[in-house]
Amino acid sequence: MYTSIRDDILASAGYSSLISGLKELNVKGIELFVAHDGTVPSLEDTGDGLRLNLLDASHRDTLHAQLATAGAHVSALCMGNNFNAENHDEQVKWAVETVQAAHIMGVPAIRIDAIMSHERTLPLETRQQIAAKAIREILDLTDNTEVELGIENHGVQGNDPDFLQGLLELVDSPRLGMTLDSGNFYWRGWPLSRVYEIFAQFAPHVKHTHIKNISYPPELREIQREIGFEYGKYACPIPDGDIDHSIYVAQLKGVGYDRDLCIEDESLGRYTPAERQDILRRTVHYLDSLIGVE
Repeated sequence: MYTSIRDDILASAGYSSLISGLKELNVKGIELFVAHDGTVPSLEDTGDGLRLNLLDASHRDTLHAQLATAGAHVSALCMGNNFNAENHDEQVKWAVETVQAAHIMGVPAIRIDAIMSHERTLPLETRQQIAAKAIREILDLTDNTEVELGIENHGVQGNDPDFLQGLLELVDSPRLGMTLDSGNFYWRGWPLSRVYEIFAQFAPHVKHTHIKNISYPPELREIQREIGFEYGKYACPIPDGDIDHSIYVAQLKGVGYDRDLCIEDESLGRYTPAERQDILRRTVHYLDSLIGVE
């Protein structure tokens, strides 16, 4: 197990480039967000907003060279798909091409999104069938690869354990699991003790992680809260929140998970760039200590 970080979180901290941020933090893994055109951000600051197309061999070579300079690797790719979008075929094509690029690059997992159109109005079983159909198509069209898909507990639907459990059972593939975000079930309003129960339920299915935290007043921690209750106010640096990540990490170790803990601190916007960098350094130290890195 090791510590990684999302590209946009690293970019928000004010480093001169993603490479410099990775070096400064001594983080060896980075999650890259893949746009609909197949591009990811350049790790170097070229001054012109350069993006690298994962479908282009020369661009992949450039990315590999940048990663070598940073002493890092791509721990996962990230997609913001919509499995109930009107452009269904385009959504599937985008995912298939991303899986194929990940296979070529040796990236083990892709975060896929649980959020989809009409998720608040369609019946549970209908939503599960829609997502399962799209995921099966993607898996079938990439069955020559071992790249795994981690659906994130994201949004209202994605933080419903019944939706997730039913979807995993419907697809029934070892290549589908979860990008289990440690903060999102708590964001959803579940009491803290229930959050740990949900972690335990889904730990065997984890392919990838996002790590964040929230610090609520003590009287709010064990009650059912409104979805997203004052998240902007109470989101906090990962070491400082209510969620005890030693519990989550122990659960992951217990099922043999050996991939990354990916920093996704959504509280950084409240701080100056210098403070953000201090928080990230402290967070890397904290996660490395939980993992057991000396």
